[in-house]
Amino acid sequence: MSLHDKIVDFERIRVIADRCRFEGKIIGFTNGCFDIIHSGHVTYLEKSKNLVDVLIVGLNSDESVRRIKGQKRPINGELDRAIVLAALSSVDHVVIFDEDTPLKLIQTIRPDVLIKGADWKDKGVVGGDFVKSYGGRVEFIDFLEGRSTTGVIERVVDAYCR
Repeated sequence: MSLHDKIVDFERIRVIADRCRFEGKIIGFTNGCFDIIHSGHVTYLEKSKNLVDVLIVGLNSDESVRRIKGQKRPINGELDRAIVLAALSSVDHVVIFDEDTPLKLIQTIRPDVLIKGADWKDKGVVGGDFVKSYGGRVEFIDFLEGRSTTGVIERVVDAYCR
Protein backbone atom coordinates (compact mmCIF):
# COMPACT_ATOMS: atom_id res chain seq x y z
CA MET A 1 0.00 0.00 0.00
CA SER A 2 1.41 3.39 -0.98
CA LEU A 3 1.68 6.34 1.40
CA HIS A 4 -1.16 8.13 -0.34
CA ASP A 5 -3.40 5.04 -0.13
CA LYS A 6 -3.03 5.15 3.66
CA ILE A 7 -4.41 8.72 3.81
CA VAL A 8 -8.19 8.45 3.55
CA ASP A 9 -11.33 10.51 4.09
CA PHE A 10 -14.29 9.90 6.40
CA GLU A 11 -16.29 7.86 3.89
CA ARG A 12 -13.36 5.60 2.98
CA ILE A 13 -12.37 5.00 6.61
CA ARG A 14 -15.95 3.94 7.38
CA VAL A 15 -15.70 1.27 4.66
CA ILE A 16 -12.24 0.20 5.81
CA ALA A 17 -13.34 -0.07 9.45
CA ASP A 18 -16.42 -2.10 8.52
CA ARG A 19 -14.28 -4.48 6.44
CA CYS A 20 -11.73 -4.88 9.25
CA ARG A 21 -14.49 -5.55 11.77
CA PHE A 22 -16.01 -8.18 9.42
CA GLU A 23 -12.57 -9.81 9.18
CA GLY A 24 -12.37 -9.95 12.99
CA LYS A 25 -9.51 -7.48 13.29
CA ILE A 26 -9.06 -5.33 16.38
CA ILE A 27 -9.28 -1.67 15.37
CA GLY A 28 -7.40 0.98 17.32
CA PHE A 29 -7.71 4.74 17.10
CA THR A 30 -5.59 7.61 18.33
CA ASN A 31 -5.31 11.22 17.30
CA GLY A 32 -3.25 14.34 17.51
CA CYS A 33 -1.61 17.25 15.73
CA PHE A 34 1.70 15.44 15.08
CA ASP A 35 3.21 18.73 13.94
CA ILE A 36 6.92 17.92 14.15
CA ILE A 37 7.34 14.17 14.42
CA HIS A 38 9.87 13.15 17.07
CA SER A 39 10.88 9.95 18.88
CA GLY A 40 8.11 10.42 21.44
CA HIS A 41 5.49 10.28 18.68
CA VAL A 42 7.10 7.29 16.99
CA THR A 43 7.35 5.34 20.27
CA TYR A 44 3.76 6.22 21.19
CA LEU A 45 2.47 5.01 17.82
CA GLU A 46 4.53 1.79 18.01
CA LYS A 47 3.12 1.02 21.46
CA SER A 48 -0.37 1.82 20.18
CA LYS A 49 0.01 -0.54 17.22
CA ASN A 50 1.12 -3.32 19.58
CA LEU A 51 -2.39 -3.23 21.12
CA VAL A 52 -4.34 -3.68 17.86
CA ASP A 53 -4.38 -5.21 14.39
CA VAL A 54 -5.22 -1.97 12.58
CA LEU A 55 -4.16 1.47 13.83
CA ILE A 56 -6.06 4.48 12.53
CA VAL A 57 -4.67 7.93 13.32
CA GLY A 58 -6.92 10.98 13.33
CA LEU A 59 -4.91 14.04 12.34
CA ASN A 60 -6.05 17.55 13.24
CA SER A 61 -6.37 19.73 10.13
CA ASP A 62 -4.36 22.95 9.91
CA GLU A 63 -7.39 25.01 10.96
CA SER A 64 -8.07 22.71 13.90
CA VAL A 65 -4.43 22.96 15.04
CA ARG A 66 -4.58 26.77 14.86
CA ARG A 67 -7.68 26.82 17.06
CA ILE A 68 -6.06 24.50 19.60
CA LYS A 69 -2.39 25.59 19.54
CA GLY A 70 -2.54 29.17 18.29
CA GLN A 71 -2.02 31.03 15.02
CA LYS A 72 1.69 30.16 14.72
CA ARG A 73 0.95 26.46 14.46
CA PRO A 74 1.11 24.10 12.76
CA ILE A 75 4.68 24.36 11.55
CA ASN A 76 4.04 21.69 8.92
CA GLY A 77 0.90 21.58 6.79
CA GLU A 78 -1.69 18.84 7.14
CA LEU A 79 -0.75 16.95 3.98
CA ASP A 80 2.95 16.93 4.95
CA ARG A 81 2.05 15.75 8.45
CA ALA A 82 -0.25 13.05 7.02
CA ILE A 83 2.45 11.79 4.65
CA VAL A 84 5.01 11.51 7.46
CA LEU A 85 2.52 9.60 9.63
CA ALA A 86 1.56 7.33 6.74
CA ALA A 87 5.24 6.49 6.21
CA LEU A 88 5.42 4.91 9.68
CA SER A 89 4.97 1.13 9.66
CA SER A 90 2.90 1.32 12.84
CA VAL A 91 0.24 3.48 11.16
CA ASP A 92 -2.28 1.75 8.90
CA HIS A 93 -4.50 4.72 8.00
CA VAL A 94 -4.54 8.49 8.52
CA VAL A 95 -7.71 10.60 8.47
CA ILE A 96 -7.59 14.41 8.61
CA PHE A 97 -10.41 15.98 10.62
CA ASP A 98 -11.46 19.64 10.94
CA GLU A 99 -13.22 19.58 14.29
CA ASP A 100 -11.49 20.48 17.57
CA THR A 101 -12.10 16.95 18.86
CA PRO A 102 -12.16 13.61 17.04
CA LEU A 103 -15.58 12.58 18.36
CA LYS A 104 -17.26 12.51 14.94
CA LEU A 105 -14.40 10.42 13.56
CA ILE A 106 -14.52 8.03 16.53
CA GLN A 107 -18.25 7.60 15.98
CA THR A 108 -17.59 6.89 12.31
CA ILE A 109 -14.86 4.30 12.95
CA ARG A 110 -16.22 2.67 16.14
CA PRO A 111 -12.77 1.46 17.26
CA ASP A 112 -12.34 -1.45 19.63
CA VAL A 113 -9.54 0.40 21.41
CA LEU A 114 -9.30 4.17 21.89
CA ILE A 115 -5.69 5.07 22.68
CA LYS A 116 -4.48 8.24 24.39
CA GLY A 117 -1.34 9.45 26.11
CA ALA A 118 -1.11 8.77 29.83
CA ASP A 119 -1.42 12.51 30.48
CA TRP A 120 -5.14 12.09 29.66
CA LYS A 121 -5.72 9.49 32.40
CA ASP A 122 -7.28 11.94 34.85
CA LYS A 123 -9.04 13.98 32.19
CA GLY A 124 -12.14 13.16 30.21
CA VAL A 125 -11.12 11.28 27.06
CA VAL A 126 -13.24 12.46 24.13
CA GLY A 127 -15.13 9.45 22.79
CA GLY A 128 -14.19 7.25 25.74
CA ASP A 129 -17.76 6.77 26.97
CA PHE A 130 -18.94 6.13 23.42
CA VAL A 131 -16.31 3.42 22.84
CA LYS A 132 -17.08 1.78 26.19
CA SER A 133 -20.83 1.83 25.40
CA TYR A 134 -20.41 -0.97 22.84
CA GLY A 135 -17.76 -2.95 24.72
CA GLY A 136 -14.61 -1.17 23.55
CA ARG A 137 -11.90 0.04 25.87
CA VAL A 138 -9.65 3.03 26.46
CA GLU A 139 -5.90 2.43 26.79
CA PHE A 140 -3.25 4.88 27.96
CA ILE A 141 0.34 4.96 26.71
CA ASP A 142 3.19 6.49 28.70
CA PHE A 143 5.16 9.20 26.92
CA LEU A 144 8.92 9.37 26.63
CA GLU A 145 10.12 12.03 29.06
CA GLY A 146 11.35 15.30 27.60
CA ARG A 147 9.96 14.78 24.10
CA SER A 148 7.47 17.31 22.75
CA THR A 149 6.89 19.40 19.67
CA THR A 150 6.86 22.54 21.83
CA GLY A 151 10.27 21.53 23.20
CA VAL A 152 11.66 21.07 19.69
CA ILE A 153 10.36 24.49 18.65
CA GLU A 154 11.85 26.13 21.76
CA ARG A 155 15.27 24.54 21.10
CA VAL A 156 15.24 25.75 17.49
CA VAL A 157 14.25 29.29 18.53
CA ASP A 158 16.96 29.34 21.22
CA ALA A 159 19.61 28.07 18.83
CA TYR A 160 18.79 30.19 15.79
CA CYS A 161 16.73 33.19 16.82
CA ARG A 162 18.32 34.54 19.97
